[in-house]
Amino acid sequence: MKTFNRAERLAKLPPYLFKEIDRKKEEVMARGVDIIDLGVGDPDLPTPAHIIDALKRAVEDPTNHRYPSYSGMKLFRQTVAKWYGERFGVGLDPASEVVILIGSKEGIAHFPLAFINPGDTVLVPTPAYPVYHIATLFAGGQSFFMPLLETNGFLPDLDAIPGDVADRAKVMFINYPNNPTSAVADTTFFDRVVEFAKTHEVIICHDAAYTEMAFDGFRPPSFLEAKGAKDVGLEFHSLSKTYNMTGWRIGFAVGNQEAIQGLGAVKSNIDSGAFQAIQLAGIEAITGDQSCVEEMRQIYARRRDLMVQGLREIGLELIPPKATFYLWVRVPEGYTSASLATRLLEEAGLVVTPGNGFGEPGEGYIRIALTQNRQRLAEALERLKTMNL
Repeated sequence: MKTFNRAERLAKLPPYLFKEIDRKKEEVMARGVDIIDLGVGDPDLPTPAHIIDALKRAVEDPTNHRYPSYSGMKLFRQTVAKWYGERFGVGLDPASEVVILIGSKEGIAHFPLAFINPGDTVLVPTPAYPVYHIATLFAGGQSFFMPLLETNGFLPDLDAIPGDVADRAKVMFINYPNNPTSAVADTTFFDRVVEFAKTHEVIICHDAAYTEMAFDGFRPPSFLEAKGAKDVGLEFHSLSKTYNMTGWRIGFAVGNQEAIQGLGAVKSNIDSGAFQAIQLAGIEAITGDQSCVEEMRQIYARRRDLMVQGLREIGLELIPPKATFYLWVRVPEGYTSASLATRLLEEAGLVVTPGNGFGEPGEGYIRIALTQNRQRLAEALERLKTMNL
């Protein structure tokens, strides 16, 4: 049988983190173990009913069965621009500064293809969502990793980036509220990022998927709120976490006109846009009753409080998050991230994500996703108590 040699770009890729977790989970499940999955950040809560109803109506309209606009429906882009103005005080031109995505991951993965040539440098945080580095590799670029350390509030130390690296860098990825660390950033930090970008002529790509998943009255800012931010970058957003629509694949990018048009040029040659019925459901999500979002925040806040208290009683250390549905938990002495994750899975049926899977500085942590109901989380804590960590 003929052997097909894969492209070199695939040979450079690390194993996709969550695929490997799924493989190990299936092995344990095959032994009949009751698994409590606290690994992948996929909301267990359903999409709100009024959004589903909007999709049903839109699906039944045959005008939505044809190819959609490459850049997204005019009404959806106008809705996004209006929401940004109301939520963040950021003005956007819906015609030139907004593009609709098939989920923000798609947009992030395609963006380097528009601006990165082989050998170009991209500034990538670590630990981080793996797609920033993978997208850089697909474009032929080279990642320069910016460590996110607890001593610096899990913010990249811009002053630690060597001058020659900063000068040749073309793009920087940042992500706040942050996955996996759950850290948050303020506009003071974003102001410094804008200054850095202007000095070194770097395009800033801010992944803002978790801005609406925050607790205790905290309202995470947009990168575009920083003075001059729209001159140097763009922001990726998603309806996935805000409205429990991960499977729907709908998001958007907003910001610098040239950056948006570059991304749009890639997309128009690769995909045919998001299904218009889903875009109409997205409009309903953004413009409809927002009590579902507040209810979601309260549910995750209660889960956070339960787990933070329980983990601390067991002796595990963590910083209670202000946003996201992740807990970034320090590994106790005597374990690595991987060895603890493996023991939790094999002995307690608990799936967590080893921090080093997000990058080397994640060693010494595990990520716990609060995507199980309180009963299952309480059961997870009980299993942990029996392990004498």
